[in-house]
Amino acid sequence: MRRLAMLVAAAAFAAPLSAAAIQTAETTEDIVVTARRSGAPMWTIRTDAGVILLVGEIAAVPKATPWRPERLEGATDRAQRVILGTKAKVSPGDILRLIFSGGGLTKLPKGKVAGDYLDAGQMQRLAALEARFGQEYARSNFLMTAFDLLSKRLAFNKDITDDASDVVRKAARQSKIPTRPVAEVRGEDMLDNLFAAPPEAHIACLEAAMTATEAGGDAVTERGRAWTEFDVPAVMANPLEEALGRCWPWTTDGFGPAIRQQWVEAIRDAAVQPGVTLAVVPLRVLAEEDGVLDLLQREGLEISGPAW
Repeated sequence: MRRLAMLVAAAAFAAPLSAAAIQTAETTEDIVVTARRSGAPMWTIRTDAGVILLVGEIAAVPKATPWRPERLEGATDRAQRVILGTKAKVSPGDILRLIFSGGGLTKLPKGKVAGDYLDAGQMQRLAALEARFGQEYARSNFLMTAFDLLSKRLAFNKDITDDASDVVRKAARQSKIPTRPVAEVRGEDMLDNLFAAPPEAHIACLEAAMTATEAGGDAVTERGRAWTEFDVPAVMANPLEEALGRCWPWTTDGFGPAIRQQWVEAIRDAAVQPGVTLAVVPLRVLAEEDGVLDLLQREGLEISGPAW
């Protein structure tokens, strides 16, 4: 009788645990499905402890892009933790430094013009864009010229909706989901790097910005379409995405490799955490050659999601 009582007691305790385990598995899978239905490309890494969802983010999603951010909000509400991109710690002093920098940031060095750095072909393209838009770029810092072309002439960041990071950040805050940046960088360090960069360091950025601007608004539309269709290679090859990836701060010495390694370490840490970790990662950092997805795959993690 005593043995029978012990078996009955064990069965009574086992049943709720089994049901809870099933419910947890179903809840986790529901989060994954809901997040995928948002229209943002994402990859799933299943570990012994739980699940990691990597959302591939692009900056400046056009309003015309047919994605469903509310579904990403729903998935965030039920995640156990959230990881977002690098956080810049900008001080009032950093802002004042920018305000009082004068032409040190916006202009080429004194006595220099674009033709002192660019070859004949590059100058011909720049002159054509100057004539097209009624602008004068001869004395402008190449990074500033590139930003002008992308933001004002191509207008890639107008008529946009929230980025994936914005959606997840707001949802996590409302639902009190623990959130952390993958890393923090001091504004002072970034500005030091920016002011120290010679004009030559921004020529690749300028070239890519000219290519994107020459491609016109179709490049903006096609980038958004490819993103929601999970056509990651098409997004990566898009001239706008190429330009954004070739301009500061992504071209800062050490920044690219450092941010990739920080994401790998954050995901490695998340792999031992129970439940669902939702991470929003710049698509270029994820899917570029030797990017985060390549590095994680080499570590033996099984990754499911769109081809990259």
